Amino acid sequence: MTTRLSDCSILLLAGGRGQRMGGRDKGLVEWHGLPLIEHMHKVVRPLTDDLIISCNRNAERYARYADQIVNDAEPDFPGPLAGIRAGLKAARHRWLILLPCDAPRIDRDLLAQLHRCAQEAPDAPVMVHQGNFWEPLFSLIPTRLKDRVEEAWQAGERSPRGVFIPLGARALMIAEHDQRLANVNDEHSLLALSSEPGGK
Repeated sequence: MTTRLSDCSILLLAGGRGQRMGGRDKGLVEWHGLPLIEHMHKVVRPLTDDLIISCNRNAERYARYADQIVNDAEPDFPGPLAGIRAGLKAARHRWLILLPCDAPRIDRDLLAQLHRCAQEAPDAPVMVHQGNFWEPLFSLIPTRLKDRVEEAWQAGERSPRGVFIPLGARALMIAEHDQRLANVNDEHSLLALSSEPGGK
């Protein structure tokens, strides 16, 4: 039986322009016969009673996968931080887990690790750190920091990493070649993700 992550809302970010996918809505691109958003939904749905999807189009299609739909208050697809702002405002719980809509190999163990890290330092963001890189779209942030995030946005910051680091983000270290973070950026990566060992 899957254990729900107490006090956690989950936000799936599906508000991108999809430029490298020819303008296609990435969350609705099919992988192994199902939209990417459905693969994500299967993993996260049992973990929360507050599943939020941030999208800027096709809201009626995404609604079947979410408890709440939010969208950017800003025009012209300003980036993931806009969706994060909207998700923080809507979230019903103490923490908000952030995930992109196009990482179908994510698993519940990684999300449970984020949750455990949050319990150790409940007032700081937790961000996955893979190899030499922070991965801000695989993170957890206390919803009480929503005003700090908004202040950073109003000051001109548009990078989630640029917001989370000054807020004292803690690292969840994972192996450089951990495929759970593999995501779909373009048609080539979609094909590669399907053909790599360990693909579904």
